[in-house]
Amino acid sequence: MFLKILKVVNTYFRRYIVGMLILLPVLGWSQDEDVKMIRNIYDEALKNGKAYGWLDHLCKHYPSRIGGSDIYVRAANHMKDVVNEIPSVSGILQDCETEYWYRGSKEEAYIVAPSGKNVPIQVLALGGSIATPEKGITAQVIEVQTLEEVEKLGRSNIEGKIVFFNRPMDATKIRTFHAYGGAVDQRVHGPSKAAEYGAVACIVRSMTTLTDEYPHTGVTVYKNKDTQIPALAVSTLDANRISDYLKTGSVTAYVKTDCQSLGMRYAPSVIGEIKGSEFPDEIILVGGHLDSWDVCEGAHDDGAGCVQSVEVLRILTSIGYRPKRTLRCVLFSNEENGSAGGRTYADVSNANNEFHMAAIESDAGGFTPRGFRFEADTSVFKKYYKKVNEWLPLLESYDLQFYTGGSGADVSHLRSQKGLLIGLAPDSQRYFDIHHSAKDGIENVNQRELELGAAAMASLVYLLDNYGIK
Repeated sequence: MFLKILKVVNTYFRRYIVGMLILLPVLGWSQDEDVKMIRNIYDEALKNGKAYGWLDHLCKHYPSRIGGSDIYVRAANHMKDVVNEIPSVSGILQDCETEYWYRGSKEEAYIVAPSGKNVPIQVLALGGSIATPEKGITAQVIEVQTLEEVEKLGRSNIEGKIVFFNRPMDATKIRTFHAYGGAVDQRVHGPSKAAEYGAVACIVRSMTTLTDEYPHTGVTVYKNKDTQIPALAVSTLDANRISDYLKTGSVTAYVKTDCQSLGMRYAPSVIGEIKGSEFPDEIILVGGHLDSWDVCEGAHDDGAGCVQSVEVLRILTSIGYRPKRTLRCVLFSNEENGSAGGRTYADVSNANNEFHMAAIESDAGGFTPRGFRFEADTSVFKKYYKKVNEWLPLLESYDLQFYTGGSGADVSHLRSQKGLLIGLAPDSQRYFDIHHSAKDGIENVNQRELELGAAAMASLVYLLDNYGIK
């Protein structure tokens, strides 16, 4: 049996090698040069990498970087200085404004169990939420799983109550972003839906597969002013506790917040650029978003993506690579609660008639890179994807694969330019353990994994720049 298996493996391996030897000359690759260049990129990232040190400084000196805050503006100026320290790179701030939502200083909540006992619960106001009245809100809790369930229950069952959305992320989904996508509608649109039927407040189960005491915040969107009610995330541990109490009888909850929107504030994006030597009008962008939620350091979301993007420019400069196309690093503002940075950048770019041949976003954490996700306008996607797939053999030895779909929220605004939109795809298993919670700190970032992500991005940028996609 073993000899049969060995024979099959040897046959497959010989066919693979022969196929590659035939294919490489057709593709016009200088295989030895590409292999050497990518190896140099990885060596530079792993031996002399700056990303982790940059991230540590960003997290410790500029945490809670919510768009529009003073500390966000200081972080943007700091990262502009970091960009300008790289030889041949020009760093600037791009003006942008966003609505500044301020959490305030009071977030209190408890439930009154069927036994009459007051039980404190861990909560965080959702981004964009309005505040409770000064004395807070006390009301009966009603548990639902979906927005559709709210509609079926109707005003007669919802009015005057606190609606509790308690649909867990689907733990059977292998890629946790799919589980997140299947559950996050209750956080984004649940409070507004509950308000339509007369709810006085809304509590939402945190978006994580873990059961712990940490609530995870995130944006909520109101349909209009008539559907604005206080909205809070509750930890999964407390969500389970509330649900268990409801099985035994009536539960009342008390919630108090003093969050508020404080109007439009300055929130610039950071741009660093190396002008192309042959095709300067073709832009290759790498980026992440500099803002974070106000309850954490914003290490994985998305300080990691920012420092990886800056590191791409440093790596290529350090190994002496001279790009043919313009390489641009963009640290977008306000991705978390408005996407003002991404929209402003795209508007300015379109007004200047720019063409982004490719835009790579890193906004899925600084974990071990597994590959890249590609998308584009349907009129060009097949052609582009066929081209980049020719390079996959060069990256497979670094445990990277190519997938379709899902680039990133900020670069998606560039779709109309009909370039290739790309998302770095790290291992996703741990991301939602810390996402939008107090646990998103530098201590949960592995230096080597962060550096591998930067090297993967730099390698793909090299191939895009050297060969183009047309």
